[in-house]
Amino acid sequence: MAINHKHLFYFWKTAREGGVVKAGEALHVTPQTISGQIRLLEESLGAELFDRQGRSLELTETGRLVLEYAEEMFSLSAELEQMVRHYPGGRPTDFRVGVSDALPKSLVYRLLQPAVSLPEPVRIVCREWRLERLLAELLEHRLDLVLADTPVPAGLERRAYSHHLGESGLSFIASRSLLPQQPLPFPSGLGHLPLLVPGEDAAVRQKLMAWLERRQLRPKVVGEFDDSALMTAFGQAGVGAFAVPSVIEDECLADASLVLLGRVPELRSGYYAISMERRLTHPCVLAITESARQKFTEVEYLEQPD
Repeated sequence: MAINHKHLFYFWKTAREGGVVKAGEALHVTPQTISGQIRLLEESLGAELFDRQGRSLELTETGRLVLEYAEEMFSLSAELEQMVRHYPGGRPTDFRVGVSDALPKSLVYRLLQPAVSLPEPVRIVCREWRLERLLAELLEHRLDLVLADTPVPAGLERRAYSHHLGESGLSFIASRSLLPQQPLPFPSGLGHLPLLVPGEDAAVRQKLMAWLERRQLRPKVVGEFDDSALMTAFGQAGVGAFAVPSVIEDECLADASLVLLGRVPELRSGYYAISMERRLTHPCVLAITESARQKFTEVEYLEQPD
């Protein structure tokens, strides 16, 4: 016999509300009606869904299994209603993007924002992993695009294409609480500050450390972060100075507790959109690449000497 969805709905509501009384109040029916509907469902399934101990209800093993399916079914039902109400033309297109964990999250948002501003509805699905894992997903066509700070590595088993979005120098930033009363000269003052640095997966890491060495600057490295957002949070807390791509410098400095120490335009980070297409055709990818190139052109003017 097919499951009666009304019976299943009453069971689902009871499990979510924590009892038949609260479920009855939520649905504006009597607790007896709720109990009767659940009993009919149990009879059709041939299994108890609740362990009844007085007024207390505990899900049985079968009840937990049925609840998992009910959650998914009624979640899809709610999603369907949203689609019909808000997207009369149909379900939005899924745009599946892999984001290298070395990329600053605010930069990723700036890069992806044009895709959700297209006339046709788009639902972005983001996955953040190491680049190797993302490329494997791309090659299996489980991702439409990968955003990274390096191009496709040589020797990749199958062909993927790197589309250069732009470059940015680095801006060094610190919390006001970390600084002495007198302004520190830049860049020599970095040698007197604790420093937070990107993790080894970040393409700019080696360039940064080599630049410090050439300048004979030896700050105390107090933190190393694969996640740039976490590094920024530690920087905001005054743990150490840190560097961000100049293209997102303005976002960081919107926090009044942070100050710009100086810019190093020669410490370049490149940013790439990696796809299976040699010639880009996906409307979301086209919107991202066109907008990104404009943004990176604007930051080139920011980095020009005064």
